[in-house]
Amino acid sequence: METEVHEAAGAAGHAGQAVGMPQLNFDYWPNQIFWLLVTLVAIYFLLTRVALPRIGAVLAERRGTITNDLAAAEELKQKAVLAEKAYNEALAKARAEAQAIVAETRAAIQAELDEATAKADAEISAKSAESEARIAEIRAGALQSVSEVAKDTAEALVAALGGKSDAAAVDAAVAARMKG
Repeated sequence: METEVHEAAGAAGHAGQAVGMPQLNFDYWPNQIFWLLVTLVAIYFLLTRVALPRIGAVLAERRGTITNDLAAAEELKQKAVLAEKAYNEALAKARAEAQAIVAETRAAIQAELDEATAKADAEISAKSAESEARIAEIRAGALQSVSEVAKDTAEALVAALGGKSDAAAVDAAVAARMKG
């Protein structure tokens, strides 16, 4: 057992010469620099031959997609502007046609109304003239009837008062009174 302890102590003494981190030991630097350069060259070739072309392709594809999307958006915007212009023109044309139809219909209705009014006025005038003729007949008949009733009443009054009625005198008195 003593031998093992001694060997461990000897190993510790030998290790005592290389105290610290092996990376900082100048004995290993040429080897470390060589592998550093090999690793950097490998990373450089890996990046330039594999990673960067893929990244460049992705960026170019994105740029192309964005450019195409912007062009498509501009084209759609132009189409929308043209469609809106066509819509506004069609709307204005439809409004003009509607106003023309309204004016035409209004004129037709006014003509029909004027015709119906003229016809109604003619009918009213005819009926009015007919009614006036009837009224004149009725008035004449009524005056005749009133005259006869007045004559009969006057004769009856004269007879009731005990007198003798003269038909000519009664007719003259009733006619004078009827005139006003």
